[in-house]
Amino acid sequence: MDTLIEPTSATASPNTSAALRKLYFLRFAFAAVWAGLLFMTASKLGPLSAALLVIYPLFDVAAAVVDLRSAKANGGPVRSLYLNIALSTLTGIGLALAATSGIPAVLRVWGVWAITAGLVQLVVGALRRQLGGQWAMIASGAISTLAGASFFAQAGSDDASLSSLAGYAFLGGVFFLVSALRMTRAGKAGATA
Repeated sequence: MDTLIEPTSATASPNTSAALRKLYFLRFAFAAVWAGLLFMTASKLGPLSAALLVIYPLFDVAAAVVDLRSAKANGGPVRSLYLNIALSTLTGIGLALAATSGIPAVLRVWGVWAITAGLVQLVVGALRRQLGGQWAMIASGAISTLAGASFFAQAGSDDASLSSLAGYAFLGGVFFLVSALRMTRAGKAGATA
């Protein structure tokens, strides 16, 4: 739920859709594994959980770079992908610093990222409607924005934990999976038309 993906034109090439589907499947697999690992270490902020926290936004950067290359190769616009790379890079740095201060600081940094990325994802999903399967990205963006606000609330509680981040990431991965599957179905329907 924490990615910004550049809108493509209504005449997106089959290569663009195929690349986006593959990227969405990869995002799901990564989120599922990452969430499981973080959930196992969520009760305290140790070296493993701190490393996982930093890896997540860095993976987001890598996914945006892959999407950027595909968009450039197919003549698509790339502005929000550059924004995503900058935002996720700053989040990785922020999480590395926040991890030295404790779970509440981590929840606040993650909250800012979830809110900003969610708002943009919501808009981009709406702009990519013609590719099919984007309703899940729109819903994911809205949920991300709300979840970000809840992370701030959790940061102030006595029992702050990282487990909510694991659930958030897994749910985001499920939305990527749903989008990939719907895009696959839309691509097959378009090929038979």
